[in-house]
Amino acid sequence: MIKNQSKKDLSAIMVIFGGTGDLTHRKLMPALYNLVYDKLLPERFAVVSIGRKEKTSELYREEVFKSLNERSRNKINPEYWNKLKNLIYYLQFDFTDQQGYEKLRICLEELESRLKTGGNRIFYLAVAPEYFELVVQGLHDHKLSALSGAWTRLVIEKPFGRDLITARKLNNKLNEVFDESSIYRIDHYLGKEMIQNIMVLRFCNTVFESLWSNKFIDNVQISLNEKHGVGTRGGYYEHSGAMRDMVQNHIIQILSLVAMEPPVNLKTESIRTEKLKVIQAIEDFTPEHLKNNAVFGQYGRGKIDGVPVVSYREEDRVPADSTTETFVALKLHINNFRWAGTPFYIRTGKRMGKTSAEIVIQFKSLPDILYFKEGYKQEPNLLVIRIQPNVGVFFQFNTKDFSTHNDIISAKMDTSYFNPALGNTPEAYERLIYDILRGDATLFSRWDEIEASWLFADKIIAYRGEKKFDFPNYEAGSMGPYRSFELLSKDGRRWWEI
Repeated sequence: MIKNQSKKDLSAIMVIFGGTGDLTHRKLMPALYNLVYDKLLPERFAVVSIGRKEKTSELYREEVFKSLNERSRNKINPEYWNKLKNLIYYLQFDFTDQQGYEKLRICLEELESRLKTGGNRIFYLAVAPEYFELVVQGLHDHKLSALSGAWTRLVIEKPFGRDLITARKLNNKLNEVFDESSIYRIDHYLGKEMIQNIMVLRFCNTVFESLWSNKFIDNVQISLNEKHGVGTRGGYYEHSGAMRDMVQNHIIQILSLVAMEPPVNLKTESIRTEKLKVIQAIEDFTPEHLKNNAVFGQYGRGKIDGVPVVSYREEDRVPADSTTETFVALKLHINNFRWAGTPFYIRTGKRMGKTSAEIVIQFKSLPDILYFKEGYKQEPNLLVIRIQPNVGVFFQFNTKDFSTHNDIISAKMDTSYFNPALGNTPEAYERLIYDILRGDATLFSRWDEIEASWLFADKIIAYRGEKKFDFPNYEAGSMGPYRSFELLSKDGRRWWEI
């Protein structure tokens, strides 16, 4: 459960552009309901959902109620639903029509006067990225983005640009209206409890932090795998691919948390600065280096849980000759004193054999001199941080097999942070929305982090665009292309499937 804090300064109106969209119904509204359930929303609060379709607030609330029944982690309690229902308002206008912003201004002023929210506003852009600049300009032109004596926060969903050039252009536009401290760039992976737990595991446990370096760690593996394909997102994914969709944001953010130095304190900027240093220290890529250390894949036909599925090229709105990657595996190094020489292996793919997100820390093995037995190889110590769907920490170590005289076996400690006394664990969007209300930007990406990650990703994307690949090159339901296994086997290592 998210820790309850004083709500006296959190009063605000949250405006959702894209209020009828999938993200709002799947994530944002369930998150808001569960914040009500956990008594974390301020007393003076309202939600204004904006959509193109003409409907009443009452009809919109009925649609939200249906979504909550399908998506909420907590069962719908009439008392809490009635409280949230009375906070929700629907405003119809096409946000490409500048006249609509005048309607929004009048609506917000009326609500602020009645609810006494103090003029504090959150503008959540749950819309396609091509509309980001348009919406921000509309907010600016109609003087919605800043009120004297109040705070305003802009929330941006990914993708933040398609490359470094477009990301800089977007950021410059946003900075004309909002300062950096008011921009919250969402990466929902950072809202997951086990991602936040990385720093606790490292910096609150001497047994780990004292070993957290190239002296004791053999390699680090970060895997974000998904069973499902692109589904109805073929049009978006065709212009994105796994590099833009997963590596440039989610994986790089996780990598920076795993490899960062201890911050001087737990203030937002101190943590962000240490994360940035990691991204900037990633070894520079050359085409020759990428040839041996980058693997791209695209799924073909196969079976998921025994059910036949189509190939990526047969998905809706995907060209029959598409060269977009649905899988990426990389070997990279971080050039600093802590990590020099320790490889970081990352992979992400769709239509994989399992859905999992985990970080594997493989410690260096001790010599088999004292406990040598022909045909037996001592397993290394492993620390596995499980992000989803199994959430917790796994540790593997060696011990004597008490049923024999001399044998050694790997013992496994598997724990979970889930505590029945705390109820169900909060979803990532609950944490992120609550942090936005509190003005805590620790779990959001700062612009220089975005810039550094695009500098990293652009080189790999350019290399992929110049090469021709024999796609599809892995079956749906497998664990990726054969070359992704060679990436580790040539180093005498393997992907860990725990």
